[in-house]
Amino acid sequence: MIKLLKRKIKDEKFINLIWKFLRAGYLEDWKFNNTYSGTPQGGIISPILSNIYLNELDKYIEEYKTLFDKGTRRQNNIVYTQKYKRLWYLKKKFADRKVLAPHNELTEITSEVKRLQKDIRTMSSVELMDSSFKRIQYVRYADDFLIGIIGSKQDAEEVKKDLTAFLKNKLNLELSSEKTLITHGKMKARFLGYDVTISNLQAVYKGSNSRIAKRYASNKCEIYMPKEKWIGKLKELKVLKIEKDSSWKSIHRAELINSDNLEILSIYNSEIRGLYNYYKLAKNVHSLQKFRYIMKFSMVKTFANKYKLSVSKIMKKFNHEGNFRISYTTKTGQKHRYFYNEPLKRVYENPTTNKEIDIVPNTMIYAGRNSLIRRLQASKCEWCQTENTAIEMHHVKKLKELKGKQLWERIMIARNRKTLALCKKCHVDLHAGRLD
Repeated sequence: MIKLLKRKIKDEKFINLIWKFLRAGYLEDWKFNNTYSGTPQGGIISPILSNIYLNELDKYIEEYKTLFDKGTRRQNNIVYTQKYKRLWYLKKKFADRKVLAPHNELTEITSEVKRLQKDIRTMSSVELMDSSFKRIQYVRYADDFLIGIIGSKQDAEEVKKDLTAFLKNKLNLELSSEKTLITHGKMKARFLGYDVTISNLQAVYKGSNSRIAKRYASNKCEIYMPKEKWIGKLKELKVLKIEKDSSWKSIHRAELINSDNLEILSIYNSEIRGLYNYYKLAKNVHSLQKFRYIMKFSMVKTFANKYKLSVSKIMKKFNHEGNFRISYTTKTGQKHRYFYNEPLKRVYENPTTNKEIDIVPNTMIYAGRNSLIRRLQASKCEWCQTENTAIEMHHVKKLKELKGKQLWERIMIARNRKTLALCKKCHVDLHAGRLD
């Protein structure tokens, strides 16, 4: 690592600082451990050091690709070409003799045309395993990478062997035998939480403004959202209960009952939006409709527990033109926020242009000791009367002075303490004893 850094960086003080960071050790369960190799997981510069180090792998694969890639295009499939020519001939013959030909001859031509069309739909126009055409494609995110190969299994094994040797000899790294697998393109390979596979669709469709039947592109790389990912998210959030008969039941979240209405709605919206934003490139992202359904009724049941009302009464209480809506008041008047009901459609944009696709939603902003509505309303310092500035809430009583038997009691007491809305300067002066 240090040798790689020294290629570009001539500042010895900076290099020594990196040395200190690499040998600083780490704490695990409040126990100090020495660092003997690698960078600490979770370290502030570990990701960039990883990219610098694995840049050598990127350059190796780039050079390897120039030697591996072969040919300009696949050879035509002879059988496909013969059937296609026969189909074209029969269609032309049918058009020419449609009026004069006997009925039985036309019937034979029609049945053969349908048979040929069916055969062609199950075939590729080119030789998929053409030994004169090879390609390799590589993509990496941090220390996780995926290599796609157009070639034989023997080619894939050779690439894995060469890659293993390079990592061991040049970078002193070892491939994980559990994760480094050779998978056929028709099977699913897990990468960054997505399932990557090669489609084999042979369906025919008609465009909305076209009478001509078209064929779906086959042997195309597609990415899917694994079902266990969104089911696991529901279990992680503790909003789903699976009954003994395997039926699903949404459940309320007791830890949110003492939050105000806007916070509860905002937390659920943020969690739904966060999962959708990550998987919106998946071909089956529409299956998140089930995820949203469970989340919605978990939220409704949380409100039902909060107000001691039935689910139907909560739905009626917060219904506005068929949508679940929370109303709140700020200095500019009454505002409304709705349950996340935007279309869960697949997005076809290039993921490299979407800078927020892997940002985890920050639901902690809704989990403060002050209610979200109170923070939205506090737009002016109550001491110096300064407006349109960052406001901090000062609590008159300290938490240690508040007694509560149960956790929910302590949360409720903490949220209901007397507060003072102050700007940052006044808040600092108050704690320093300078606020008269």
